[in-house]
Amino acid sequence: MPTAREALLDAARRALADRPWHAVRMVDVAALADVSRQTLYNEFGTRGGLAEALLRRAADGYLAGVDRALTAPVPDRPAAVALWSLRAARQDALVRALLTGHWAEGLPRPDPRPGSRGRPGGRPSPRPEELLALVRDRMAAASPGVAAGRCEIVLRLALSCVIAPVPGDDAADSRALRLVREAVRPVIRERV
Repeated sequence: MPTAREALLDAARRALADRPWHAVRMVDVAALADVSRQTLYNEFGTRGGLAEALLRRAADGYLAGVDRALTAPVPDRPAAVALWSLRAARQDALVRALLTGHWAEGLPRPDPRPGSRGRPGGRPSPRPEELLALVRDRMAAASPGVAAGRCEIVLRLALSCVIAPVPGDDAADSRALRLVREAVRPVIRERV
């Protein structure tokens, strides 16, 4: 059975799927989770705390996928992470925003005010440069003989396909995925 926190985050995500963040009310999230508003406020402190927790959860889910890609029995782990990143960013607007720093209208955003990143209820969500560095370092650690800089190039290539989609690219195994695969193979094979 999910905890109150998990139920509230699930409810907030469902509410966000139906309407933009500015229209998501705390009372509606509490009702969807079948908990009191006080429980919601106890768990997250403020609406900003709930937004931050949603973003952190999206980042954690993305990072779990990165870890799966790095432990998969494939010869080219950085390419697997690049492909996962491309797919995850396409499937989840929050992941896309966390990776690129481009916040679509209607999404919750991290609070940019100094001192606001440590809200009640959990860790702050990572900034795009922090997330990129974390993934780059994980890729390099899991790929002996591949420099961290080369891992970063692979990841940035995948993100470029998120920011500037490849024309006519809508299939599951798309043209962008093939381009990333083709481009990263020589980068990864060229050992430093």
